[in-house]
Amino acid sequence: MTDQNILAQLEMLIDIGIALSDEHDVEILLEKILLCAKSITAADGGTLYRIEENNIVARIIHSESLKIHLGGSSENAVNLPKMPLYHADGSINLSHVVCYSFHKHCVVNIPDVYSTTDDFDFSGPKQFDKQYSYVTKSLLTIPLKNHKGQVIGVLQLVNALDPTTKTVIGFNAVSQKITTAMAAQAAIVLTQQQLIIDLENLFQSLVKLIATAIDKKSPYTGAHSKRVPILTMMLADAVHETDDGLFKDFSLSPADRKELEVAAWLHDCGKITTPEFVMDKATKLETIFDRIQLIETRFEVLKRDKEIAMLKQKVFALENNQLWDIHIEQQFNDMLSQIEMDLAFIKHSNFGTESMSANDQERIHQLSQVSWKLHQQVLPLLSEDEVNNLCIFRGTLTDKERKIINNHINATIDMLESINFPTHLKNVPEFAGGHHERMDGKGYPKGLRREQMSVQARIMGIADVFEALMDADRPYKKGKKLSEALAILKSMKENGHIDPDLYEVFIDKKVYKHYVDLYVPAEQIDVD
Repeated sequence: MTDQNILAQLEMLIDIGIALSDEHDVEILLEKILLCAKSITAADGGTLYRIEENNIVARIIHSESLKIHLGGSSENAVNLPKMPLYHADGSINLSHVVCYSFHKHCVVNIPDVYSTTDDFDFSGPKQFDKQYSYVTKSLLTIPLKNHKGQVIGVLQLVNALDPTTKTVIGFNAVSQKITTAMAAQAAIVLTQQQLIIDLENLFQSLVKLIATAIDKKSPYTGAHSKRVPILTMMLADAVHETDDGLFKDFSLSPADRKELEVAAWLHDCGKITTPEFVMDKATKLETIFDRIQLIETRFEVLKRDKEIAMLKQKVFALENNQLWDIHIEQQFNDMLSQIEMDLAFIKHSNFGTESMSANDQERIHQLSQVSWKLHQQVLPLLSEDEVNNLCIFRGTLTDKERKIINNHINATIDMLESINFPTHLKNVPEFAGGHHERMDGKGYPKGLRREQMSVQARIMGIADVFEALMDADRPYKKGKKLSEALAILKSMKENGHIDPDLYEVFIDKKVYKHYVDLYVPAEQIDVD
């Protein structure tokens, strides 16, 4: 080989190093490694193998003369059988050249497959030759080793070609050294890309772990944590595809989509700090348990005491030969009926499914004036805290509990802002922290107006609301019919709660329909 040829190969090695470092798609990177090795050695073909558990698997195959291109950027998959790295008895498999190169961590250069005295199994190449009328002669097999010295792949080149005559020759020592250097560089780049992928997968797993923790903590909001990301990305894609109007210039790159999806998964991460008895409060009287049971017990004691008092009167009358006044028993029965009605009223009020009228609230206060006895101590039938909870106007939460619930967004922002996000995820806190803001500035926690919020944060606001409206797992309400949910959403648009332009995309592109068809029970879907 001339000095000029060597210089050309070295220049090619430098160019290849730059090209490999710029590639981020692993499959394309594998293909570039093979093509670069072919270029350096002037090989007719080659195969790049990867290690999968205890097997070595062909991932990319190229042959110039046979016009074969399998794997990589082609649409043709590699269907060759896997080669086991170990025999059934656990001993290492050294019969195949690529397996030998893997186990011995060495380069194998065979000038002529058909005349070699090495004890290798060449049945595969020979079968290939027979099938495609090809002649496999020279082979150069190079292990790809990472920074830990582990073999992560094997590169095998076939039939080096003389640059002038184009006849098949053996791989020369210089080409072998330069290709080995390229393979080492390629292994580093490949390992780097795999480490990045592994770190991203780890990060995604941790993000979803937080949502899973919230799922486990509260079954009532578990589906919400998983479905808001789905609905968020559906609406984001619809906005991305809009080619006119306000959002005609809005676009999402793959990195932008990933950033938004991460934010959506983490949008309620602050709920991990919210006490379960508040987050899961299904009735007005629920704390760690539903205190309606205590009130039922008091009512039973009250009825018992009334009955005992009536029976004592009856016994006294009998003992003193007095005529028993039937009206006393009738008054007792009327009193029992009233007690039963009062208890039924309290139990109904406890669910919080309807707004509490002023008259109903007054009735609760009146019932708190009724007393009962425990250990000769006179106590109110309803405690002050129970009265305050039963008089909640709508829902099951007191003002104090609602503040605790609402504080989850502050916790979310604090948690996310404490994370040192990389540049491509730097907007996650803003996207995730804005889904309770309103377009008119009346939301929380920061009271931001529409122009102060990103499109992504406003998208998540709509997704959060609509999913909650359709969710049938909430302790304090049933899932809405689709027609009801759309009417509420429209009202929220008109009242400055959600973004009106994003609402139009949500409706016009039928994002809601795509979502409900996949994730909402059929009985809730009453309109198209």
